[in-house]
Amino acid sequence: MSLTTEVNVETQAIEAKKAAKVLSLLSTEEKNSILKQIANTLESNVAFILEHNEKDLEKGREKGYNDAYMDRLSLSAERIADFANGLREVAELEDPIGDILSEWTLENGLHVEKVRVPLGVIGMIYEARPNVTVDATGLALKSGNAIVLKGGSSAIHSNQAIVDVIHKALDSTAIPKEAVQFIGSTDRKATEQLFTMKEHIDVLIPRGGASLIKAVVENATVPVLETGVGNCHLYVDKAADLEKALSIIVNAKTDRPAVCNAAETLIVHEEWFNEHKDALIQMFKENNIGVHGDDKVVQAIPDSVKADQEDWANEYLSLDIAVKVVDSLDDAIDHIDEYGTKHSEAIITEDKATASKFLKLVDAAAVYHNASTRFTDGGALGFGAEIGISTQKLHARGPMGLPALTTVKFQMTGTGQIR
Repeated sequence: MSLTTEVNVETQAIEAKKAAKVLSLLSTEEKNSILKQIANTLESNVAFILEHNEKDLEKGREKGYNDAYMDRLSLSAERIADFANGLREVAELEDPIGDILSEWTLENGLHVEKVRVPLGVIGMIYEARPNVTVDATGLALKSGNAIVLKGGSSAIHSNQAIVDVIHKALDSTAIPKEAVQFIGSTDRKATEQLFTMKEHIDVLIPRGGASLIKAVVENATVPVLETGVGNCHLYVDKAADLEKALSIIVNAKTDRPAVCNAAETLIVHEEWFNEHKDALIQMFKENNIGVHGDDKVVQAIPDSVKADQEDWANEYLSLDIAVKVVDSLDDAIDHIDEYGTKHSEAIITEDKATASKFLKLVDAAAVYHNASTRFTDGGALGFGAEIGISTQKLHARGPMGLPALTTVKFQMTGTGQIR
């Protein structure tokens, strides 16, 4: 990395920290108005954004990116409108900043308040997802945080164009454009520099594939809010309703196979499988789902292929699914414990006791009974845009909306008390 790049990255982080001070003084009404201004400016600059997105898509076609990757990279007028509406939804959400979580008065009269405050400066490291540029910015600004964005090289033109439009919108507001920083260097060392700038960056949030997340978690000295890949499982219990099970499987696998809350592994109780395998086979065929199965599955399902260890751990992000037949709920949970990524797991059953045991014992950020894993999403759960889905246990877990981007401060008011 050149000295110029290194200096620029640090300068951007310093500018973001200064801008965060300004953000912390703004009222909820001011922040909401600014988010709506950004939304309007995005919609009035659709052609500009799509022109630059096409440069990334052309490069992607030249490099032979797969369909799932191209889908994440691709923008359209409709998707940009969705970005804008997401910002408007965030503007309507309750502002957590300033919330008094608890308060009390000591015997000496000192009054104590535990207050929710911004984290400060968020470092966002992500891959081929231009929507993250908008979602992360909106959530950061609403929660009073500045943000330093480092998108992947495959979306460099799209991300830069979106940030240019955001800066254009901020020019006429109380928020300095320095509150939204975009690192335009494609040098990996520019990303790595963010890992150790804890004097300027308060938290890092990686969003992307397993290798990116692993690199950030293992190398960063800045605190990390870890988002995870989604090897999500559906367990069809022996007491599952056939129609309900087939509907959930189709939705969880095919609605948007390239997203992290899509189902990647189907676990089926042997009794249910033996009774309903013909319906299951027909469902796979009608929806063009490729099956990677264990011995029982391969023997029963035409055109299925034998699954190996990689298949059980794989996040396919395609219309492929791993299928395993088990003898019991405990076997299903053991399999999830071994191969799950602590993202989203679901059970389909009409037996409430079985469902309760699954929900209590499965270790994941989101667990479901008789519902698709596709609901692990900030928008679907009413958070507005999300900045990522945390699969760790400290500070935040699951879809991260506004409260996840805050911390607390103890504010004490006295009348001259000393100790």
